[in-house]
Amino acid sequence: MAGRVDPPDGTPDGGGPNGGDDEYRSLVFDESFIKAARLQEFSARERLQDEEHAAVRARPEAERRSRTGLGFSRQGLILVLLIALAFGTAIYMGIRNPYRSPARAGAEPLHSEMLPLAPTGRVPGSTPADLFENSPADRFAKGADGVALPPVRSSDHFSESQVLAALTMAKEYVVQSSLDPQVVAGGAVRPVRVLLNPRQQRQFDRSVDKPRSDGRHAATAWMVRLDTDKAALASSKVRVDGTLAVQEVGDGLEVTADHVFVYAVRPADAKKGAKARKSASLFSVRREVRFRFEREDLRDHQVNVRQVAMRAGPMDCGGDSSDVLTPLLAGERAKDAGKAGTDPYERGRSAASMCGLLASSAQPSPDHPSRSSR
Repeated sequence: MAGRVDPPDGTPDGGGPNGGDDEYRSLVFDESFIKAARLQEFSARERLQDEEHAAVRARPEAERRSRTGLGFSRQGLILVLLIALAFGTAIYMGIRNPYRSPARAGAEPLHSEMLPLAPTGRVPGSTPADLFENSPADRFAKGADGVALPPVRSSDHFSESQVLAALTMAKEYVVQSSLDPQVVAGGAVRPVRVLLNPRQQRQFDRSVDKPRSDGRHAATAWMVRLDTDKAALASSKVRVDGTLAVQEVGDGLEVTADHVFVYAVRPADAKKGAKARKSASLFSVRREVRFRFEREDLRDHQVNVRQVAMRAGPMDCGGDSSDVLTPLLAGERAKDAGKAGTDPYERGRSAASMCGLLASSAQPSPDHPSRSSR
C-alpha cells in the first residue's frame, strides 16, 4: 500500500513533515475579522502580571457593537430617512394635488333683480278683511300654509329623504324671509342669516350693512323688509300662494320657490282703532327664489340662495328699494307712473328703466270676480 511521499522537489520552504501551514493558508485574518472577534488575547505584559487567569478575555459588548454594528446603524438610519422622505412627499403631493376638484357650485354669490310696480290710479283702502275679500288674494292660503311641499320622490342620485330635506329647508327659508313679522316689519335679520351657508353670510352682511341696487347687494333680495318709517303690518295673516319644485342638476339639487305674498299694510303713524283698520291697503310681492343644495348642505342643514327675482307693488318706480320696500298706502298715487324710460346716455343702472305698471285687476275692487262668483 502506498504511503505518504514528499514531492519530487522536496518539502516546500518553511513546510514541516506534515505540510506545515498549508491547510491554513486559505484563511486571511484581516483587520475586520480581528475586530469582530468575541475573544481578545491578553498582551504579554498582562499575562506576566496575572498568571492565574486565562490567556484570553471576552471583548466588551459595547466595543464590539460600536465596531461591528457601525455599518448597520448607518444603513438603518439611511433607510429610516428614505421612508420619512417618501411619506412626506406623499403628504405634500396630496396637499398640492394639481388635479384639485372644482369649487363647489354653492360658493357662487346671489344674483337678484327687482321690478317695482306703479299703480295707474289711487291705491284702494279699507279694512284688511274687506281688501282680501275683494282681491285675488281671497283664495290664497294664510301664512306658512301657502308654502306647501310638492309630492316627494327620489332622483337619480339623491334619496327621497335628501329631496325632502332640500324642499323643507327651502320652505323654511321662504317662511322666515317673507312671513316672519320680526323680519318683514321689525328689522330683524338673524332668523334669515342663520339659515345661510357660511360662504354666503359675508355677502348677506354686506347687503344689510351697505345695500346697493347692483344685483348682488340688495337686502330686499334676501328678505322682504318694509320701510317701517312709513308702513306697518295691519294684519299678521299674510296671504300666500305659489309652488315649490325640485330637480337634480349636476351633482346637486335645485329648488325653485315661486310665491306671491300679499300683505295688509297701514301708515306707520296711524293709531290703533277702527279708523286705522279702514286705512289699510294691500301690498303684493312676487318672489321667485332659486336654491342650490349639495350633499354637504343637506348634511349641515344650510341654504344656498342662487337667484332672486322680485316684482312688488304698488310702489313708486324712482325710489331705491335695495334696503327696504316702500309701499304706496291707501289713497296715494305713484309719482312717476307711466314716465319710466331708459336714457342710453346715462351711465350705470337706471332706476327708471326697471319699472312696470300694476294692473287694475290686481287691486282690490268690489266687482272682483272672486266676490261675484260666490
